Amino acid sequence: MPKVVPSDVVDLIDRTFPTAKIVPSMEVYPGNEGTLSAIVTLTNEIPTELITISGQDYSELVHGLAALKQTLTKWNQGRGGHAPLIDGKSPVFVVRAMLAKCPNQNPSPATAAMMFITDPALRDSIRIDLSTATSALHNGEWKASTVLAGAVVEALLLWAIQRDPTKLTAIATKPKGPPENWGLAGLLDVASALDLIKANTVAQARLATNFRNLIHPGRAQRTNEVCDKGTALTALAAAHLVVRDLS
Repeated sequence: MPKVVPSDVVDLIDRTFPTAKIVPSMEVYPGNEGTLSAIVTLTNEIPTELITISGQDYSELVHGLAALKQTLTKWNQGRGGHAPLIDGKSPVFVVRAMLAKCPNQNPSPATAAMMFITDPALRDSIRIDLSTATSALHNGEWKASTVLAGAVVEALLLWAIQRDPTKLTAIATKPKGPPENWGLAGLLDVASALDLIKANTVAQARLATNFRNLIHPGRAQRTNEVCDKGTALTALAAAHLVVRDLS
């Protein structure tokens, strides 16, 4: 089943009811049953981790959906009339307004918290990538899972190395240029030298190094390597081991 995100429902509402964004009291009448049913169905299919609103906002979303369901039941029974307003606002307007506050991407609750990263934006970005890599694994999207998990390893190591750049002076040999240009292999060498991650983590992450580079079509063609469930599991295992060590 395709993944539904909040903006999908918002876009449907905007296409069908162009005034929904700017006219709170807009009305809907019999003849819009299909659209209202689609709004309710699609909203219920949005993953729970993407419904990030709470308190009054969440209550309004639930109220709006309940009003739409009530309206559909009334119309199916042959009773006409417009959908009931909620504090002077159409339930379609209410549902749209609440879903517009929700993101299309958010880490699943099972994704590691990574509270050791103090920058909230960076932390959320890495957690979203790890969550997406995990979802891709479950969906059989081996390349997406492999490459994203490798990106998570790379981002975590780069963060750990850049956190205290003075320690780099203690390393006799290191890759040329700034850390952001080192690539996963170079970052692993330095992270290992600095004892930022354990030996078994380094070994696991090295297995994922070549597969991380398969994001480049030319390399994939030259090496004749393909991603499969094994590469995805390898890369994800490396990502979780790095999170464990840095925690």
